[in-house]
Amino acid sequence: MSQEVAFDVNLVQNSTLDDGGLAGWAPFGSRTTTLSVHGEEDDATLPISMDQQHEHDTVNKPSGRYILVSGRADEKDGLRQAITGALKPRVTYRVAGWVSLGASSSANAAVRVNLAVDGDEGLVECGAVSAEAGRWTEVKGAFRLRTEPSRAAVYVHGAPAGVDVKVMDLRVFATDRKARFRLLKDKTDKARKRDVVLKFGEAASRTPGGASVRVVQIDNTFPFGTCINTSVIQNPAFMNFFTNHFDWAVFENELKWYHTENQQGQLNYADADSLLDFCDRHGVRVRGHCIFWSVEGDVQQWVKNLQGRDQLMAAVQARLHGLVSRYAGKFPHYDVNNEMLHGHFFRDRLGDDVPALMFTEAAKIDPAAALFVNDYNVECANDPNATPEKYIELIKALQRGGADVRGIGLQGHVSNPVGQVICDALDKLATTGIPIWFTELDVPEQDVNLRAQDLEVVLREAYAHPAVQGVVFWGFLQGTMWRQNAWLVNADGTVNEAGQMFVNLQKEWKTDARGNLDGDGNFKFRGFHGTYFVEVKTATGKQILKTFTVGKGDNNNTTPLVLNLADA
Repeated sequence: MSQEVAFDVNLVQNSTLDDGGLAGWAPFGSRTTTLSVHGEEDDATLPISMDQQHEHDTVNKPSGRYILVSGRADEKDGLRQAITGALKPRVTYRVAGWVSLGASSSANAAVRVNLAVDGDEGLVECGAVSAEAGRWTEVKGAFRLRTEPSRAAVYVHGAPAGVDVKVMDLRVFATDRKARFRLLKDKTDKARKRDVVLKFGEAASRTPGGASVRVVQIDNTFPFGTCINTSVIQNPAFMNFFTNHFDWAVFENELKWYHTENQQGQLNYADADSLLDFCDRHGVRVRGHCIFWSVEGDVQQWVKNLQGRDQLMAAVQARLHGLVSRYAGKFPHYDVNNEMLHGHFFRDRLGDDVPALMFTEAAKIDPAAALFVNDYNVECANDPNATPEKYIELIKALQRGGADVRGIGLQGHVSNPVGQVICDALDKLATTGIPIWFTELDVPEQDVNLRAQDLEVVLREAYAHPAVQGVVFWGFLQGTMWRQNAWLVNADGTVNEAGQMFVNLQKEWKTDARGNLDGDGNFKFRGFHGTYFVEVKTATGKQILKTFTVGKGDNNNTTPLVLNLADA
């Protein structure tokens, strides 16, 4: 199918905007809606595209010509254009462009891009941004179709009635993931590998016939994990894959407040204790998920029924001290107040300073634990409530309140992933200097071959980015996962194409180097960070076996690691 697709070719007509024409754009919605073409007078206000930042792309430099949508009587009013050229099924298309609001708007508002196609798929969501007046905001959505439509049109709408919307340089084009992977190769090398010099001494190199060397990586220091629960650890199919491919875990529900105290005062830590004991026996580290959950729909009823601020605060303090003191030193990570971009139950009832208080109190009880924020859609560019910018604002607000935020959690419930979109979010979050983890990764797609491709997109972007320090899946076994069509292992234990993709990447990200000692008794190679063993064999039958660890070096791994193994 990819041979039929012209990558990076815009399917939307924008070229005649330079002549003052609308290039096929038309208003839709209320009869009062009108379109007009304008030019941005001040070049300094033009945005910088993420393509320019990441791929040195000059083709997509903003033109400065935009369409103004005015006379909008409803938030669904906007502009539309029929897609030129056939959209192919099973291909990931990207939507890119810039939007802004008219000067009369005093607040941010969501602007959405949709695709209308004939057939069962109907209206397809392609992206959404939180736009504002006086500033261009980039649209970075994506979509994929299951069948080839005979007709398709792209729509831009949103913002309250009466607010003008500006649209500049909208593009719809097929993405080339393989080309992106080629760009990631060098980035991965810089982020995850290091030059190593193994020194065995001149005596080892002077043996008759010389000495051969084989260096084999035992494990990679980049952690992979998965969620577990009391049922799946009884399943042989789960356990076989888990023990071979994961070194971290997170409890799916067993540590959440609604599980440990479903009824007020009736504490139940038995399931959490059992899972923690299981992880200890298997040498698996565990994320603490979660102390609180900010979304009202995930707060148990008795907590909602508490009367007044004092009762709720007392319950919050009891939960904090009861949970964190009980497991002090057991959880290297805690998600403190889950999904604060999407919910504010505790903040609404206890005040704006309460989220930071949760962090500071938890840090006092268990100073060794890294305290995380954790939320969804931040890496997808499809949720105006969960942009990287808003996540950074949240983190800064917590820090102003005294919170020591030591981890940024991206849940990673991803559909139709685009590498450049994920990378853009990671780059922005990395400016905080705080480590990033994918904490609940799943990639749902009914077609398992496409699922494998989507998973590869996310994993390669995560592994190549120096700010990302780990990936935790939200399950992997068919019939046991929260999201459907995301499993990597079938119920009978066979590994499907998506699971094999993950296994292949784990193999790819390990080093196996062979050669001979040089005249000084040294062996040089470049390897992924992790634990190794080296075997040196001489022609006379002498054998040397050593183990060693390659860690991240200074200055982005540019400093070679020199290990003297002659006497080690």
